[in-house]
Amino acid sequence: MRHTLSVLVENKFGVLTRIAGMFSGRGFNIDSLNVGPTLDPATSRMTIVVRGDDRTLDQVAKLLQKLIDVIEVQDFRDGEFVDRELVLMRVGITGSTRAEVMQICDIFRAKIVDVQPRNFTIEVAGNESKINKFIALMEPFGIAALTRTGKVALPRKSD
Repeated sequence: MRHTLSVLVENKFGVLTRIAGMFSGRGFNIDSLNVGPTLDPATSRMTIVVRGDDRTLDQVAKLLQKLIDVIEVQDFRDGEFVDRELVLMRVGITGSTRAEVMQICDIFRAKIVDVQPRNFTIEVAGNESKINKFIALMEPFGIAALTRTGKVALPRKSD
């Protein structure tokens, strides 16, 4: 089972190393890791996607909470958060496939950000399901290169 953790940390040298070291030292694999600043320049938010059962996740959350410079750890359960991921991909095109690739991009609200004679570079953002479906539809055209940001997430709150 995949879990999404949001970890608020102090924006200090070595924090990422300590957190990554805790995961590797305990034999936990990180599926994706995204780090960025918050509104407060003294803090950063890490979004970590990890595989494991509930017991494993509880252990990971407790270990994270004990680390120096960790302020808060949140485990996002289904429906409790909004998440997005950004993908850039270069897709091969021909005169006969150009219109079809553009149509799929329109349907998925993807942006063609670079046009070359034999390929498009496409930007698409959304949840993991949308991204995976878009990639699957682009595969027949020939994906020459692809990079993903990893998941970013915020809790759903009404306040």
